[in-house]
Amino acid sequence: MQFTRQYAASSLELHLFFARIMKEHALFLMAGFTPANENFTREAERFKDWFGELLERAVALADGAVSGEAIDSGEFLTPYTIQAERQTQQFTGIPIDTRLTLRETMLRGGTAAERDQSLFQEVRRLNQRALRLLDGFISLKQQILSHVLSCRMFTMNYPLLLEHIIREARLYRDYVAQLESGGRLDREDMRTVEQFWNRIMMEHAQFIRGLLDPTEEDLIAAADGFARDYARLLEASRSAQDRTFPGALAETRKFRDFKTAGVRGIGECHIRSVILPLLADHVLREANHYLRLLQQGPSGQERP
Repeated sequence: MQFTRQYAASSLELHLFFARIMKEHALFLMAGFTPANENFTREAERFKDWFGELLERAVALADGAVSGEAIDSGEFLTPYTIQAERQTQQFTGIPIDTRLTLRETMLRGGTAAERDQSLFQEVRRLNQRALRLLDGFISLKQQILSHVLSCRMFTMNYPLLLEHIIREARLYRDYVAQLESGGRLDREDMRTVEQFWNRIMMEHAQFIRGLLDPTEEDLIAAADGFARDYARLLEASRSAQDRTFPGALAETRKFRDFKTAGVRGIGECHIRSVILPLLADHVLREANHYLRLLQQGPSGQERP
């Protein structure tokens, strides 16, 4: 496979987004286990640390090698990420390396032309490491889901959430495999992209609704509304003849704003819930990621 700058940039942008997501999946798994499953807690902690190391390497390689648009999108970090990490560490006792997040705030966009060949080898090693980690992490998540569904394990995480994070890990793996086999990401089928992320957004709304305190009636009603809206988008996209169905961009902008208010309210202790601050920030970053995909469209050109 020949080196291209796009291969390096796409790989590193993928890891900056998804490696942090996987690291946090492992943390959420840890926070949801009971003392009866200490072995699973230890295994999830290993994946948290391994994906943290992967992210750390991606951050080191990415300075000057990824697009400024990706850095500015809010899908890697938000203005609330560091505070959310600190609060979540305080609440759970699970260590979180906020120094890595601070280093990531210093990333600059660019093309890294002077580092082309050396960067190619480093990125290739990073991608191969990601594939191995994802194989193991997907297997662990599937094992946890199987145990929960067969009443061999109790966890505070919904079975649907376990299925949700398995799907996200599989998508990450599929993208890395695409880059390693062909040197580029094939995201031309925007209808498939929208169906995947509309489902993710719908489930976010369902999780938010289920984790809010019962007294938060207005927020519950708003989350229910978003869940219904994304369900309608999903149904429309399945029956539409066109490649995409209008509405996802406007809906996701509204949901992004709702999530932003939620991150602030949870961080400032104005919202009653059992939502970890880092989970609130996590779902906001995923909305920002989806918005960038929608705004680029299939050709990578900006949409209005």
